[in-house]
Amino acid sequence: MEKKSSEFNKVLGAWDILVIAFGAMIGWGWVVSSGGWIQSGGVIGAAIGFAIGGIMIFFVGLTYAELTAAMPQCGGEHVFAHRAMGPTGSFICTWAIILGYIGVACFEACAFPTILAYLFPGFMKGYLYSVAGFDIYATWLIVAILVAFIIMMINILGAKTAAKLQTLLTCIIGGAGILLIVASLINGDSSNLQGQMFVGESTGSIIKQTLSVAIITPFYLIGFDVIPQAAEEINVPLKKIGKMMILSVVLAVVFYALVIIAVGFVLDPIAIAASQAGTGLVTADAMAKAFGTSVMAKVIIVGGMCGIVTSWNSFMLGGSRALYSMAESYMIPKFFAKLHPVHKTPIHALILIGVITMVAPFAGRAMMVWICDAGNFGCCLAYCMVAISFMILRKKEPDMQRPYKVPCYKLVGSLAILMSGFMVFMYCVPGSGGSLIWQEWLMVGSWAVLGVIFYTICQYRYKENFGLLVELISDDEAAALMPEVGDEELGFIIDAAIDKVLLQM
Repeated sequence: MEKKSSEFNKVLGAWDILVIAFGAMIGWGWVVSSGGWIQSGGVIGAAIGFAIGGIMIFFVGLTYAELTAAMPQCGGEHVFAHRAMGPTGSFICTWAIILGYIGVACFEACAFPTILAYLFPGFMKGYLYSVAGFDIYATWLIVAILVAFIIMMINILGAKTAAKLQTLLTCIIGGAGILLIVASLINGDSSNLQGQMFVGESTGSIIKQTLSVAIITPFYLIGFDVIPQAAEEINVPLKKIGKMMILSVVLAVVFYALVIIAVGFVLDPIAIAASQAGTGLVTADAMAKAFGTSVMAKVIIVGGMCGIVTSWNSFMLGGSRALYSMAESYMIPKFFAKLHPVHKTPIHALILIGVITMVAPFAGRAMMVWICDAGNFGCCLAYCMVAISFMILRKKEPDMQRPYKVPCYKLVGSLAILMSGFMVFMYCVPGSGGSLIWQEWLMVGSWAVLGVIFYTICQYRYKENFGLLVELISDDEAAALMPEVGDEELGFIIDAAIDKVLLQM
């Protein structure tokens, strides 16, 4: 194990980490998927489903909260799994979470120009070719590449710059959502809930349909785990980091649930079915009806666009830090551990992810949906491994300093493992409603093969350094390592330094 002082700038405050995590979880789904959720579970059933899914993520989040506060180091999952399972377990866990981050970033690169097509019907110009039935136009590609480049540059300029963008966009998302919720209370009608509070004829079928929503909700709540990746850049008390992570999950669940209820208050079952068959933007149509003007539908769509960028921005930040941490441990080429000399951001890792997101739109939207689903599988696998690491470290290192200590750790850890393991299981079992299709398994398999290649080559190239865990030196340890210098010695040092400067003039 090697020790070093952190090279990152501590620039992120409590508000910054809250909006980064919340923004990562609130993407485009609340605009386009609300109708499907209601049709699957009913208005109240879908809201309850999100609450159940939130509880699943809540337990996983508790394990993250304790481990992040105990090991506030860049890489998050990489460090947790390494301390618990060693280099191989760490490699698998971190490699899986990177697939998730890159997958979401690529999906958002395609989603952003697609939304512009909703806002501006004449946007698509210059037909080029089609992939899996999706037509690709020159204007669509240009916007996707340009926005990907801008987000990459914002992240290179520093975590604080990215956090400022995140704050602005998150406020817009929140404002759009609050407008919908308030308007639904004023202009909505509870009679619209008749026939769509729940789906199912019997108690058993209602529970089944509610659980069908609960199963998919964790996939919309992926993103709180970005915080551990940037732990070295956070300048708040360690105990507070864990609390902010949990708060971000709670806020995201409440946001989704209230949007679902607001849509149900404004649109009856017939209107929701018509919206689903038309634009598919049920939340936007609900906003238009609540205010009595189609202009307000565009407000929701703009909020959704901001959600795309906040998710994209967060996963760019998280993915680059995960790559950096692996490179620092010699698990992938050391090239990716390079920090920008001024902004102290992992520049090569950011450029790699930025280039991938700029190239991804050429493959079309269908392929991006596949890589996003494959990435979600990677995230859930990493969640399960972190929960297992949490339990192992409670046994292996009971005396580890834990500023945020989870009570009833056996219950919390067991539930986190069971729930995250269940999500992985759902991806693997055909017919479960969440299973991956063959194209997505091909992507997971290709990523796994690439990981094996990196693992083998770097193990051969770096030998004993492979899998080296670099541990941060605390401020107290750094002070203790500084040599004690007396006043007389200090005077000689200052004089020598002045003489050296004068000689060079």
